[in-house]
Amino acid sequence: MSFASHDSATRQSQGEAITAEEIAASGATADEATARYALILGDDALMLSQRLGAWVSRAPELEEDVALANIALDLLGHARFLLTYAGTAWGKSEDELAYFREEEEFRSCRLVEQENGDFGKTIARQLIFSFYQHELYSRLVDSTDATLAAIAAKALKEVDYHQDHAAQWVLRLGLGTEESSRRMQSGLDSVWSYVEELFTDVEPIAELGNVAVLPSALRESTLNRLHQVIEDAGLSVPDMSGAHGADRSGRHSEQRGFILAEMQVLARRHPGATW
Repeated sequence: MSFASHDSATRQSQGEAITAEEIAASGATADEATARYALILGDDALMLSQRLGAWVSRAPELEEDVALANIALDLLGHARFLLTYAGTAWGKSEDELAYFREEEEFRSCRLVEQENGDFGKTIARQLIFSFYQHELYSRLVDSTDATLAAIAAKALKEVDYHQDHAAQWVLRLGLGTEESSRRMQSGLDSVWSYVEELFTDVEPIAELGNVAVLPSALRESTLNRLHQVIEDAGLSVPDMSGAHGADRSGRHSEQRGFILAEMQVLARRHPGATW
């Protein structure tokens, strides 16, 4: 019996971790549509991991250096699981998908690609994405694809912390000084136009049925929770329409190229190297 049909379900029920190496060795193979879905989720996690990693040594306090680094590592782990599983459809490794695809081949949403900017902007981005991701994984644990369900169960425990961390900072900044409140509001205003893209039903999600989670089904619950935290912090929910091009078709923000240039340079300069 394969890992996907037995061992992952056992580990999920027992709350044990899985690894990308176990997924690769399990024999579980994603079909084309499932792989494309896993790629969407994995690319989101990978891009945000890269962005958050840049805060190490730059956060407003030492403890926050550690917190953001740990969140980045969690997201990198999610990306590893999802890219490894996606790669089984095409005979590619997680490294090949991360380091040797071109800009237009990634399917990350533009929210996670946005520059870190002010700390308030990073926290706004983190609040939105972690609340969305929590709603997503909370439903994906019931996927009929056992490997995706196991990945979601593992990731959900970590995202519980991610969303609490972001919410606490929004409250701290929003209810702090006049300056901290202004900067937190500015952060929300700067990224809010990318929110609707998270809830757009794109291919191949609609055709996957109970394997995937329709993004549009997450919209109401995610936005209700976001609005509550923002209002509790004495801030205003931005009133703006979504940015044009929310289709994950390969269109991307201008920032993606800079992220990939930094992330991919070593692997492309020394292909096949290990250390």
